[in-house]
Amino acid sequence: MRSTERMAAAMRREVPDRVPVMCQLALGHYFLHGGEDPLAVWYTSGGFARALVALARRYRFDGVLVNLPGRDPDIERHIVSMTREGNARRIRFRDGSHAVLPDDDNARYIPAGGASPHPPLDAVDPEKLFYVEPWDATGVSYPYRWGFGAAAEPGDGFFPPYHLDTLREVVRLAGGQLSVHAEVFSPFSQFLELVTLGEGLLALLAEPGKVHACLARLVEGARCQARLMAAAGADAILVSSAYAGGGFLSRELYREFVLPYERRLIEGIKAAAGAVVYTHTCGAIGDRLDLMLATGTGGIDTLDPPPLGTVELAEAKRALAGRAFIKGNIDPVSTLLKGSVADVRADARARLAIAAPGGGYILSSACSVPPHAPPENVACLAEEAARFRY
Repeated sequence: MRSTERMAAAMRREVPDRVPVMCQLALGHYFLHGGEDPLAVWYTSGGFARALVALARRYRFDGVLVNLPGRDPDIERHIVSMTREGNARRIRFRDGSHAVLPDDDNARYIPAGGASPHPPLDAVDPEKLFYVEPWDATGVSYPYRWGFGAAAEPGDGFFPPYHLDTLREVVRLAGGQLSVHAEVFSPFSQFLELVTLGEGLLALLAEPGKVHACLARLVEGARCQARLMAAAGADAILVSSAYAGGGFLSRELYREFVLPYERRLIEGIKAAAGAVVYTHTCGAIGDRLDLMLATGTGGIDTLDPPPLGTVELAEAKRALAGRAFIKGNIDPVSTLLKGSVADVRADARARLAIAAPGGGYILSSACSVPPHAPPENVACLAEEAARFRY
């Protein structure tokens, strides 16, 4: 089987020729090991695309996740200076804003004057919302704008022409040899990224009506973006729902503020896009796998094991077998970052023995591979998957 066929079989909950391997890598890992200058990875569509495909091939992954939007090809015209400060670079822009780009972590954008880009909830008009992309080059804004452009109007023209450039370039570079996945933020994640985690969580109790109005609007933009991504060649759409675990929400709050909006999002993607849809949720989700399934998702990603999360893989396999594919469960910190190659191999074998029988499993880290994880630790995952026999 080719990697695309292997991944497709696993996502259909079938038994492929071998267990596929696909990890999400932290952006800092691409900066350090992707063969591109961090500036190119963060600020150019082509630089990130090349780093994505280069490391997927180096680690013999069967798939790759495109988790940054395309960049304005003329962004350099906005830069006035760049200086080195320790292990980071400070980039200053013509409008008085600046960004700090570490050598091993995501950039931090600071608007002119240091003002917070996050509006207070009482200043947010739900009718002006469509989609919130926290990893745009200039971060979050309200009303939303892309880069240094004018505010984007909700609707079909909301996303700029270059928005899908990275995805299209990854599809081209992969040449049909890798399963290409694209990321859409869930309505709940978008809402918290817009108003900040603290204010957003308080609003669930203090202003639930306004929260619901915001979430309903944010579904529409996410559905629109997913349709565009599928049309650009994405084989699967990952719904990033990082804040929906037990460390943030009770089951009751998940049922009220996450489940109905992710269900509407996923139903819309399935109806219009035709791509596989699965969900990424970090941390304590062992108590809500049934609620996650109720969104209609086709798979569940990360499955953080203790102490990072609460997922025991054997229990998840029993709960999800035949209903959703599963991806993850290797501890990215204790095992991939701090462990030896022997530790990683042993952990991978244990995960394969539990989750691979019957199909529907993708061997992966439980969330992102840390920036400083040794490449040899990541590379041995594919070797163990190739050795495993159903």
